[in-house]
Amino acid sequence: MIDINESVMQFLLAFVVVGPLLGAVAALLPAPPGLKGKSPEQAVLRHGVTVTGAVLIAAIVLALGFDHDHPSKMQATTDISWIPALDVRIHLGIDGISLPLLVLTALLTFLCALYSYFKPPSGPSPKAFVALLLLLEAGTLATFAVLDLLLFFLAFEMVLIPMYFLIARWGGEGRTRAAWKFILFTLLGSVVMLLGLLLIGIKAGTFDMVALATDNGRSLTASVQVIAVLAIGIGLAVKAPMWPLHSWLPDAHTAAPTVGSVLLAGVLLKMGTYGFVRILLPVAPDGFHTFAPYLAAFAVVGIIYGSLACLALAKRGAKGDLKRLIAYSSVGHMGFVLLGIATMTPTGVNGALFANIAHGLITGLLFFLVGALKDRTGTTDLDTLALPSPDHHPSRSGSAPPDRFQTGAALYGRAPRLGGLLAFGAVASLGLPGLAGFWGEMLALFGAFRPAADLSRSAFLTFMAIGAFGTLLTAAYMLIVVRRVCMGDAEREVPKLADVHGYEFVAWTPLVALTVLAGLWPKALLGLTDPAVQQLLAGGTR
Repeated sequence: MIDINESVMQFLLAFVVVGPLLGAVAALLPAPPGLKGKSPEQAVLRHGVTVTGAVLIAAIVLALGFDHDHPSKMQATTDISWIPALDVRIHLGIDGISLPLLVLTALLTFLCALYSYFKPPSGPSPKAFVALLLLLEAGTLATFAVLDLLLFFLAFEMVLIPMYFLIARWGGEGRTRAAWKFILFTLLGSVVMLLGLLLIGIKAGTFDMVALATDNGRSLTASVQVIAVLAIGIGLAVKAPMWPLHSWLPDAHTAAPTVGSVLLAGVLLKMGTYGFVRILLPVAPDGFHTFAPYLAAFAVVGIIYGSLACLALAKRGAKGDLKRLIAYSSVGHMGFVLLGIATMTPTGVNGALFANIAHGLITGLLFFLVGALKDRTGTTDLDTLALPSPDHHPSRSGSAPPDRFQTGAALYGRAPRLGGLLAFGAVASLGLPGLAGFWGEMLALFGAFRPAADLSRSAFLTFMAIGAFGTLLTAAYMLIVVRRVCMGDAEREVPKLADVHGYEFVAWTPLVALTVLAGLWPKALLGLTDPAVQQLLAGGTR
């Protein structure tokens, strides 16, 4: 791409991690007199756009300066001793696995900040909102950039508090219960995960993730690996989320504000699956091998369970919530990611990483669209969206001009661009070939067709068949949603809706474009991940 000095690359990565943290602190300070604009609220929202924009630019420059000929090599590395007594180091670096997640996080957070500038969330002071958004970004970016187990844990935990407050203070109905459920599930999982991380660090004599991956479990006994994988895996599975540890997710998504749902689905869920690939696969391969069939079994149950839950919500008369439906669809989609990881093959793991990015783009777009739909109609209830009650709308015989009404409840007629984008997001989510959702799920299923040596092929062929059936269920509920919401259940006169606004167009276009680009040119992503995955599975010896 472009040749950038290594020291500049190190600075860029450090800025990407630390910049949002400094921005969060600055957001709480009074705005300088010349930058207040129309109001202090507008100034702090603009500050959020500026900081996240600067971080996104730094992440893009980092990606352009990345040595794409050697994506398996850790680049832009910084390694400074932090706590010598525990051999804990401030160790940062990126490779082909972490770079796409870093850029995705920076992009989604910027789009959320931009969307919030034009559509501020209803709730307390925007100052706290922007500070929490930036703190959330800092923790997520650090999770993908740090190369020390204890730093990974600290970054992993850093996102919990801001997400809790975003749900609890700016969320909708049931937000308090949903926020508590989110924090309790994730904290309990994290306590168990910390014990596993400490066990690995103490037994191996180092917390350095690169050194541990190169060692490939040789300094850890089989029993230590099994215990560590079980402990760490539980913490990661809660965040992924894996069935049956997923029950916090639908409530959190349903109650969260629009940008909270976008970041929760688009970024936070990826932290769990990233931990499986970055830590468990290379550091404790024998222990992971023991649990791989069970992980795959839970994954495919999650695929079917999530799809059946969505079908139940999409049914006419079920009073299903569209946000809740998309949340349950995430359980199914992340099941494909976990299935790919469980195969312990380059094909499956590459498919998992691809599906991670695709899910972030597509589900982020879907939650933006559902948020916009709720802003316009005041509801996300599927029955109401498919067949609005005439009691909720003014009579045609009133003073409103005729062109403010549309015959038929279909979103295609009421707001055609919004309806078209919702249909695009739905068909991308169901894995239509040519869009990003297709490749990850297909590669995960191919990985299950021929899993790693010593894994039961007959068991994984069964898992593959169940997963393939899950894709049919996914297509079924997504097409039902499109038919009901976009085409309507009946013809009647209803008010037109405001179509896509300019700021919405700006915020959503990158997600649409990248979904198409990744679908048509998968090599752009697989070319980064494959060499890094090959080296990771080989224990850093390639």
